Amino acid sequence: MTRPYNFSAGPAAIPADVLEQAAAEMLDWHGSGMGVMEMSHRGKEFLSIYEQAEADLRELLAVPSHFKILFMQGGGLAENAIVPLNLSRAGAVDFVVTGSWSQKSYKEARKYASEVNVVATAEDTGFTTLPDPATWTTSRGASYLHICTNETINGIEFHQLPDLKALGSEAPLVIDFSSHVASRPVDWSRVGLAFGGAQKNLGPAGLTLVVVREDLLGHALPTCPSAFDYKIVADNQSMYNTPPTWGIYIAGLTFQWLKRQQEGALTGVAAMEQRNIAKASLLYNAIDSSQLYVNKVAVNCRSRMNVPFFLRDESRNEAFLAGAKERGLLQLKGHKSVGGMRASIYNAMPIAGVQALVDYMREFEKKQA
Repeated sequence: MTRPYNFSAGPAAIPADVLEQAAAEMLDWHGSGMGVMEMSHRGKEFLSIYEQAEADLRELLAVPSHFKILFMQGGGLAENAIVPLNLSRAGAVDFVVTGSWSQKSYKEARKYASEVNVVATAEDTGFTTLPDPATWTTSRGASYLHICTNETINGIEFHQLPDLKALGSEAPLVIDFSSHVASRPVDWSRVGLAFGGAQKNLGPAGLTLVVVREDLLGHALPTCPSAFDYKIVADNQSMYNTPPTWGIYIAGLTFQWLKRQQEGALTGVAAMEQRNIAKASLLYNAIDSSQLYVNKVAVNCRSRMNVPFFLRDESRNEAFLAGAKERGLLQLKGHKSVGGMRASIYNAMPIAGVQALVDYMREFEKKQA
């Protein structure tokens, strides 16, 4: 069977190798007589899956030993509440608002922190740029500073994490890396906590990843539900409540797939970064050289994962999408809040899929001329 190319922003494409292995193991995992969805999360079979997944992720992302890896539920939206419940200490928190997701995070935090400050925003440019960190007006004594390092809807990415200490802030940096986790290395020396839903780059919806520095544990507000208290979750190895076992299993298979990836002498996440740079460059070059398509994001902060683009004549949108579907190019319609088109080219998208999209875009433009 020839599978179409799925450009969905999430839930997104999963590597075919992962799906094939999961299918083969569906009824009987490694001779256990059980499928993973049927296993006790405390049984030796599933614990071996969990432990391997955690170890592989720590290796892939080079997570230091003084950070805890938590497998949770609720997605990125829930973390918008869970983070301030754990880290705000009922004090002030800072936000940099660079698009739809950081806007949601900021609004949610206002329910839990006593003071929430927007220290920089790109709203005046329609979220097509990133505010220069040198212009951020950070708050004295803030409990943390939150950024969304890749804005899925707006197509904005921080290609380098800010150095808060160099900016005069002692606040730990919180990053929402939902839509580009494992697409590039993480500079953990600049991060206090990272969170992300798995359904874009790591596996199925239902699993949420949290990587948190140990010194930030143990400060949850009294109103924080026990199942969302990072220290309780860490102390119980993500087993305080029944974890999303199937999501952890598929993510674990994805981690193993990532470890097998190679680009020249590079392997794992470093190889994926090179591949993702090549895919993004191919697509952006096609857009920039066109008379029909346009991307409005400043070149220095264009996302490698989510590429929004518009037809200069939007009356042709439906024809473009219909033709794309006929070619097996799926889920290219832009988010309803911004319109246009969006191609999400996560790790599971091969460069052949991006080339097929570019070929179709050029053909469509030629026919419309």
